[in-house]
Order: sequence, then structure tokens, then C-alpha cells
Amino acid sequence: MKPLAIFRHAPGEGPGYLTEVLTRRAIPFTVIHVDRGEPLPAHPDAYAGLVFMGGPMSANDDLPWIPQTLGLIREAHAAGQAILGHCLGGQLISKALGGRVTRNPVREVGWGPIEALDNASARDWLSGLPRVFDVFHWHGETFSVPEGASHILKGPFCPHQGFAIGRTLALQCHIEMTSAMIAQWLASPEGRSLQAAPSVQTAPAIRERLDQRLATLHVHADRLYARWLEGACA
Repeated sequence: MKPLAIFRHAPGEGPGYLTEVLTRRAIPFTVIHVDRGEPLPAHPDAYAGLVFMGGPMSANDDLPWIPQTLGLIREAHAAGQAILGHCLGGQLISKALGGRVTRNPVREVGWGPIEALDNASARDWLSGLPRVFDVFHWHGETFSVPEGASHILKGPFCPHQGFAIGRTLALQCHIEMTSAMIAQWLASPEGRSLQAAPSVQTAPAIRERLDQRLATLHVHADRLYARWLEGACA
């Protein structure tokens, strides 16, 4: 099969656990290091699907690669290709498909629950998952659900945690986390300055029961990634 293209926008925000999932399934992929200035493909048809990771920038920033990314997403979506977004990646998908990226009412950092909505698309995409489950959060902005897409996940501090349309899945949260990624994020200036709030956990709180939390997160990620790969590998 054609490889998946994974777009990395920051050194500490690569595919993480998704790498393990793809390697285990012998699914080929290539990582395009946007943060290193690697060029984006002119067209998406060389790939089985497109995966967009997170990053500290905004989808609204004046960066040369953002309009190119939005165009690539639109072309892939029009062709019926599978697209997956994590946090910034989900925001880029929303913006490309006519949604808006705006400041979230509160900053959200750390472990917290998301909840499946009760609609046909949510039941399809989230089959086998608990109705409410914990994921990892690290964001200050959020996306709207584009016209024609189905809102499938919500959270107490961010109403739009996930939407789906066709073979596309856009997530505001992070399901790709590994212990190394969390350690790197917490070692950053932002991570070292976290102050406790209802929607923000401190570094010690994030590290509490970390192995157990990651193991559970990966079980949920396995299910979501498997469902998305059904479309990418079709």
C-alpha cells in the first residue's frame, strides 16, 4: 500500500504512540518534518492518508506552510482520502473545511475526560470505547465543527473535542502521548510554569500514576487508530 504521510510541526510533537501502532501493523509511513523546513507534497495522491500532529503555533498564524497545509487537506478531502488530526492538526482540518479556530474559554492542560455524543457517527467511530474516558490535553485554542461534519466528542472545558466527516477524524485532544513526550513537554518553559486551575494540572499531578494512565490511553488510542486505518487502508 502507499505510505501514510505524517506531518510534524514541532520537535517534541511527533507521532509518538502512533508510530508503535503503525509498526505493529506493518503499515508504511513517512514523517514530513515541517518544523525543519521540509517541503510539503504538492498533492496528496502519493499517500494512503494524511496525519497532522500538534504544535505550539496557531492555525491562524501567518506561517508559509499553513496555507499549503490547508490546500493539501482540501484536496485530500475532496478525493475521499483519510485524514487524521491531533490538536493543532484537528484545528487545521477544521479551518481547511470551513470551520473556525478560536481561543478556548480556558486553557486546558493535563489528564481529563472526554465524552462520546449520542449520534450515528459517534457510535460508528467510537464503537468499543467507554462513553467517557480520559485523554491528555494541552491547548489554549479550539475548533468549530465544519458544516457537514458530525460532532462526536465533547469535554467539560472544551465542547468540541472531536468531529468526523467521511474518512476524516479531527481531535482536539492528544491520544498519541508517550512518557518521553510528556517528560519533554513538562521540561519546557510552559511545562515548568504550570499553575493549578480547574482545567490545568501541575507537573506533579500530570506525572501521578503516569504509567497506568498511559497504558489506558493506549488501549483507547488503539481503537481510534484502528477505526481510522479502516478508511486509510481501504
